[in-house]
Amino acid sequence: MSLSPVSLLQNHFGFSDFRDGQFDVINNVLNGHSAAAIFPTGSGKSLCYQLPAIALPHLTLVVSPLLALIQDQLSFLESKGIHAASIDSTQSREQTHNVMTGVREGKVKILMISVERLNNERFRQFIAEVPISLLVVDEAHCISEWGHNFRPDYLKLPRYRKELNIPQTLLLTATATPKVIEDMGSKFGIAPEAVTLTGFYRPNLHLEVKAITSRYKIDYLATWLKPRREQSGIIYVTLQQTAEQVAERLREHSIAARAYHAGMPPDIRQQIQHQFMSGAQEIIVATIAFGMGIDKSDIRFVVHYDLPKSIENYAQEIGRAGRDGMDSDCLVLANGDNLSTLENFVYGDTPEASSIGIVLDELSRAAEPANGSGQWEVVLNSLSNQSNIRPLSLKTLLVYLELFNIIKPTYSYFAEYKFKYLKPEGEIIEFFKEERRDFIRAIFNSADRAKIWSSVNFDKLENIYTCDRQRVLKAVNYLDEKGMIELQSKQMTQVYQILETNFDREKLQQSLYARFIDKESSEVQRINRLVALFTSDLCLSRQLAHYFADEQMIEDCGSCSVCRGEQALLPPLPYLKPLDELDFETLTCDAVTRLGKTASSVLISRFLCGLTTPVFTRLKLRSLKGFASLERYRFAEVKHWVESHFG
Repeated sequence: MSLSPVSLLQNHFGFSDFRDGQFDVINNVLNGHSAAAIFPTGSGKSLCYQLPAIALPHLTLVVSPLLALIQDQLSFLESKGIHAASIDSTQSREQTHNVMTGVREGKVKILMISVERLNNERFRQFIAEVPISLLVVDEAHCISEWGHNFRPDYLKLPRYRKELNIPQTLLLTATATPKVIEDMGSKFGIAPEAVTLTGFYRPNLHLEVKAITSRYKIDYLATWLKPRREQSGIIYVTLQQTAEQVAERLREHSIAARAYHAGMPPDIRQQIQHQFMSGAQEIIVATIAFGMGIDKSDIRFVVHYDLPKSIENYAQEIGRAGRDGMDSDCLVLANGDNLSTLENFVYGDTPEASSIGIVLDELSRAAEPANGSGQWEVVLNSLSNQSNIRPLSLKTLLVYLELFNIIKPTYSYFAEYKFKYLKPEGEIIEFFKEERRDFIRAIFNSADRAKIWSSVNFDKLENIYTCDRQRVLKAVNYLDEKGMIELQSKQMTQVYQILETNFDREKLQQSLYARFIDKESSEVQRINRLVALFTSDLCLSRQLAHYFADEQMIEDCGSCSVCRGEQALLPPLPYLKPLDELDFETLTCDAVTRLGKTASSVLISRFLCGLTTPVFTRLKLRSLKGFASLERYRFAEVKHWVESHFG
């Protein structure tokens, strides 16, 4: 190491000293160890890879789930003269080619991608030829099944690290419980002494939980905001329609609030975010689609108009306030009105046992000796529609089959490669010499031709020319990079090796279903823990710190609402008409008719609670009378009522 970490910090970043924990993490990485940094939001986790990337000999590959975060960090690195780039779906073909060229030539020191990019056969082929010094996993809690935002694709990262021969890993997260920290470390072989926790507590954040009924929320919030109307702040809600309603009501109180949610056109969302970042729009009313990756230092307040999804979500969202170290307020307007909504989101992700059975039947067919290959090819969206399991839940199911040693992912590929000529076909062929010319001619001659686009036909090519798939892909990628053709790929197919062909279908189905039920129970308990924290008579900041493995906080904060003697006791839930007094036939007859033989008590309950599922989209059930008519009721109670009427 030619320069010390402190010298690198001063020379490249212009800082005189490290923040708490940064030096330990950076020192671990520069000394050749894999490491983990568990720092509060806004505490400088990014520097822990940015600085080593300058000193390490090869590429630093950063996996992040947040496109906004990637763009912000690229701008920051560019301002420091550090050559970093990303590859993402928003780029043009030329932009992607330029990035790949920079990476190949060693000019790009940091490459940022989403985890899904590693499913791309073309990208993996490219990155496998590039020497990599460090794999960085941002939002690393996504790796853990016990984390609050488990993403199945993250579970593949340890295998990708091994395949790409990356010697070191750095994990970054702000929200990890002790169980999640242990899980992350074990998956990447990180020694406990290489895990750096700086403590979760931030004394400049003043936490308040106000127990209040829904009818008084707006008036209370408007009064609370009046002295803060010139300050920057975010108000979080659960539903898109609530964001619009709250923003409109606040404007009626002469508070210039604006809604933001995923249902808006992308250009409008981008405009609102830009206005918020520049200070032109101070107050945003948003679903959790807003704020991910936003690095704005002077957010003076974060309000939860509805209860957050979990303690982890709450911690992440309040962590966006006060990054400049100045006093900031974090208010929760607490009642139980949206608890059923939060719970019902959880129940919507649990597949029926019969749906799991459909997936296992497909696996069994692939395992039959007559098929010979011992492989199972999965197109996620097709199998999702066939089995009526949401895509993310289906990904989780496939991960469970991996954990049960039934299947093993081998590779993924695009089922279709389409191209159109940008130069005359004959001119392209004549550009090459001898055997290569024959090879390119064979690719073109065997392609399935349409008016503009042709599709590579691997099977037909195999009959006229001896070559493997990888050589074909290298050739068409080369033609694409040189501007001779334009290449498009689609319909991702994941290929699994079937490790166990004689599994007990019924037993496996029940084991998998039980796993989902355990996950469902865990998520509901997560909501209960959130309510318990908010209604406790103990210091809010201290409870939060201990939840996230911070044992350094041994005294109460003195500034939260509990420390001020204002314990929150949730008001009684609003009156709901007893289910037994409702007309089951009127609410469900249209849905039962359209579902036909596929109708089940679970599907009817989801219909009544307004929970989407692939079959509802296919059969257009959302437009039927009765859809979401019981969305304010708890799913478990609705299901019990449905079962008493539908056998």
